[in-house]
Order: sequence, then structure tokens, then C-alpha cells
Amino acid sequence: MRILYQLLVVLFLMLQGAAGQPFIPGDPCEAQNGRCFPGICRRPYYWVGTCQNGFSCCRKYVEV
Repeated sequence: MRILYQLLVVLFLMLQGAAGQPFIPGDPCEAQNGRCFPGICRRPYYWVGTCQNGFSCCRKYVEV
């Protein structure tokens, strides 16, 4: 029974990947090393998406 459960989890993750929706637990903005700001992103941050509360997800510039 435990093997069946694990196979269902693997199938679920594969179907999400095939649909183009990666499974990232938690806040997607934090997964991208971003922070949520109201309004637009200001320097030294740039926009990478939208947070769950509607704020802008901003990530800091990193120079190499």
C-alpha cells in the first residue's frame, strides 16, 4: 500500500511538470529569492512576478 502511495505522488509531480506548472512548496516569491513589495519594484530590485497577496515580487540585482 505504501508503494502505491509513493507511485501516486510521483505521478502527480510528473503531471504537474508536463503541464508546465512546477510544484514549489511554500511561497513562490521566496523560492525565487524575492521579496514582496507594494507597488512597483525600485532599485536595486527588479520585478520577477506577483506575490499571492497581489504585491510585486522583487529580486535584488546581483553583480558578478
